[in-house]
Amino acid sequence: MPNGKSAVNVKIDTDVKETAVVLLDRMGIDQTTAIEMYYRKIIAVEALPFQPEPLPTNGQRLLAAIKRKGIPHKAVEVNAEGHIIVDKDRDPDLYDWAVNG
Repeated sequence: MPNGKSAVNVKIDTDVKETAVVLLDRMGIDQTTAIEMYYRKIIAVEALPFQPEPLPTNGQRLLAAIKRKGIPHKAVEVNAEGHIIVDKDRDPDLYDWAVNG
């Protein structure tokens, strides 16, 4: 009995898709082949082919950005909306970065 084909319809972030398509093109692989390879790997290992990790919190992302900029700081606080809380007088460099980028 011949194997049939089945469609997979998913919604994915546009930027993620576009970036992946560019990389797949550089590898000479189309999206259909990449997705089939992913599914076949799941079947072969009977698990996801990578270890899922939680996304960083807003505070962790802010701290990483502050470290990349080399801004001296003592601690980073964020409110419930993920906005940085900083004392202008205590951490003027951090305040300037938070306000002006």
